[in-house]
Amino acid sequence: MTDLAQISPTVLTAAAAGPGTDGDTGRLLARCPDRPGIVSAVTTFLSEAGANIASLDQYSTAPSGGSFFQRCVFHLPGLVASLDELEKTFRERVADPLDMSFTLTRAAVPKRVGIMVSKLDHCLLDLLWRHRRGELPITVPVVIGNHPELADQVRPFGVPFVHVPVPKGGKPAAEERQLDLLRGNVDLVVLARYMQIISPEFLREVGAPMINIHHSFLPAFVGASPYARAKDRGVKLVGATAHYVTEDLDEGPIIEQDVVRVGHTHTAADLARLGADVERAVLSRAVRWHCEDRVMTDGNSTIVL
Repeated sequence: MTDLAQISPTVLTAAAAGPGTDGDTGRLLARCPDRPGIVSAVTTFLSEAGANIASLDQYSTAPSGGSFFQRCVFHLPGLVASLDELEKTFRERVADPLDMSFTLTRAAVPKRVGIMVSKLDHCLLDLLWRHRRGELPITVPVVIGNHPELADQVRPFGVPFVHVPVPKGGKPAAEERQLDLLRGNVDLVVLARYMQIISPEFLREVGAPMINIHHSFLPAFVGASPYARAKDRGVKLVGATAHYVTEDLDEGPIIEQDVVRVGHTHTAADLARLGADVERAVLSRAVRWHCEDRVMTDGNSTIVL
């Protein structure tokens, strides 16, 4: 069985991390109670540090007493060497006085994304294809499957596939093996149609956010053969939802959704095909937005800037 210690990390160039990014491009995500002067405080700090702001997006949940969210992309020569000091000074001068939580990252550093799968391949292969084309600002250290069928399809992408079976009664041991592969090695875990329930213990231990994708028939068409059951009900829309994983299963904060219209002439197989298309698109957008530092949670909702 493959060990991550034996795996050479995938190298992604700065160009693949997004349009116009280089080693001196930074991203600031900030959240705090809304009040006058936040934008001025942030932009003044960056200007005095010698940074040029390339984009600035913000949102307040209410005109008075709301929460303020901001995403700022800036260029600062020498950011690689100065990032730690910049973060420390920003915390002291801006974040602490404004009761602000924030993250400060280099745009050129791709997120490490671990992917978990079962037998369905469409979401997995779409992510790997977009990664290979440089469309997603990620590296993929490992794909973990609870079935071995997809190993041969993953191999041409140069990504390690590790089979971790989950036999009846063996879930705790399987999750511990999965944690050995993921913990400390990834910044995000994507469930690309991974057909196992994630335990609360796994969520607490993995040390990274998790994104799941499912068809939007949940909860109306849970269980087996959802598209056949949807066909029987004469649905007019099929869709998909990408959301963060919480202990409440499919009730985590939603990142992205989409739908496609269908009609009475479509068969159950047509619905499944169209649903797979939507799932691929929705999941890739959610992963991209997360890895471009665009998504912040607000309770059980999200702000995408």
